[in-house]
Amino acid sequence: MPPERSVVSKRGRAQGGGLRRGRGGGLGRGRGRSREVGKSARSVRKKISPRPGGRPGPSTVVDEQKRLQQLHRLTLGAEKPAAERCLEELVFGDVAVDEEDLLLGRLRVLGDDIHEDSSDSEVENEARKDIPSKKKPAWVDTEDEDEEEIDMTNRFRKNMIKNAGEKKLSKDKLQKRLKDEFQHAMGGTPAWAEISKKKIQSEDESDENEDDLLQRTGNFISTSASLPRGILQMKSCLNANAERPSSAKISSVQFHPRAQVIMVAGLDNAISLFQVDGETNPKIQSIYLEQFPVYRARFSASGEEVLATSNLSKILYVYDMMGGNVIPVHQVRGLKEKFVRNFEVSPDGSFLLLNGSSGYFHLLSMKTKELIGSMKINGKVATSAFSSDSTKIYASSVDGEVYIWDVNTRKCLNKFTDEGCLRGLSIAVSRNGQYVACGSSSGVVNVYNQDTCLREANPKPIKAIMNLVTGVTSMAFSPTTEILAISSNEANEAVRLVHLPSCTVFLNFPMNRIKQISLAQTLDFSPRSGYFALGNNKGKALLYRLHHYSDF
Repeated sequence: MPPERSVVSKRGRAQGGGLRRGRGGGLGRGRGRSREVGKSARSVRKKISPRPGGRPGPSTVVDEQKRLQQLHRLTLGAEKPAAERCLEELVFGDVAVDEEDLLLGRLRVLGDDIHEDSSDSEVENEARKDIPSKKKPAWVDTEDEDEEEIDMTNRFRKNMIKNAGEKKLSKDKLQKRLKDEFQHAMGGTPAWAEISKKKIQSEDESDENEDDLLQRTGNFISTSASLPRGILQMKSCLNANAERPSSAKISSVQFHPRAQVIMVAGLDNAISLFQVDGETNPKIQSIYLEQFPVYRARFSASGEEVLATSNLSKILYVYDMMGGNVIPVHQVRGLKEKFVRNFEVSPDGSFLLLNGSSGYFHLLSMKTKELIGSMKINGKVATSAFSSDSTKIYASSVDGEVYIWDVNTRKCLNKFTDEGCLRGLSIAVSRNGQYVACGSSSGVVNVYNQDTCLREANPKPIKAIMNLVTGVTSMAFSPTTEILAISSNEANEAVRLVHLPSCTVFLNFPMNRIKQISLAQTLDFSPRSGYFALGNNKGKALLYRLHHYSDF
């Protein structure tokens, strides 16, 4: 029997067909590879530095043997099929080796397996094309196809009803209605939601953009200095005249040009001054003019005087704020007018413009209140305004014609017809000398370029704003020329704030759920656009804080 066992073992070594455990803990085929590993081990042992006695240390020999065993296992394991390696791990267990060597060996084997299986990739790709991309539902509920009617009379959905017949809506129609309401509130579909309108940049453009970012430094997450359109960040403050509410209609509100003060005047014969802080707005002073319902009141350019006129009177009251005196101007020499009502103060404080009757308007000296000269237009003067440099006068007639006059020579520079206007009601000029806005009885506001109005006989408006349906009676540009406020005293909530230069209306003003603007009579902006005020027919001066502007 012993000779037969020796023959079998020799045959196994010769043929290399049996599985045997190598010295390194792995399994190998045949004996030739073991001899090679042995030779490499002997060659490495010769290179080990000897101890002082001439022989290598035991710890050095042990470490080198462990390294050779790991190398031997990785070499043998990398050339084996995956099934054989799995069988070895099940039978002999996983042998602990260095994590880095084990990872490299597995990655090498994985790459060989992928390379070997790459011949079948074309067949597999052909088979994948035949697989449908979407699976059909396993079953369909017929009740889902029935349209469910939603009750629109619920108090949460009453605002979305467009006519009396819409008591019920289907789910699809209600969803579409909600979508339209959201888009209207947001000013249209957001850019990130427009899949079809996404901008696809080429590789060259993206490289250029990356180069630009790398070539400059700075704060890339900074707020823009210009006012954005769409939504105006603002809040409603305590009424400006909360400490002294008026019992009659508010006819004038105006902010002081140099101090944080607002003036409120009305038909109750009183002119009141309030300190503006947005919280309490304390009253500074009130002036009572006996039997003189204030039709219009304005600060002088220096802010040292207040001028006031009445509806059926030719007296002009001047209140000296420094001396505390009220000075009545009963008659202006050379002025033949029965009533003095509408007037404008020039921005430089030199002139006072009175709108008269029969197409006349008169230029007075602000210092002496004496007549300088008179100008006449065809028809009746509806309203007038000074240019920002006080060198020109823009006058609008009831017939819808706009006249531009030179202040120094008192000659007409140009005349044009406001496009589509049947009856002119208001006019406003921006402080930066860029825009002229004309309001008509139909609720349309045409915004023009000032240079175009001076040169052309029939200028075309930049934009026609049609958000009001009643006559535009009041307009004012903000000092920064980023907002145009328009209002009508013929309907409640008829106030709009227009963004410039886009000429689009801010969507969140007035607030639909809070009805507090009743027949707006007058409006104004603070010197640095931080506050906006308007007076209504119920004796309230509404005050709003614009968060985009940090100053008063």
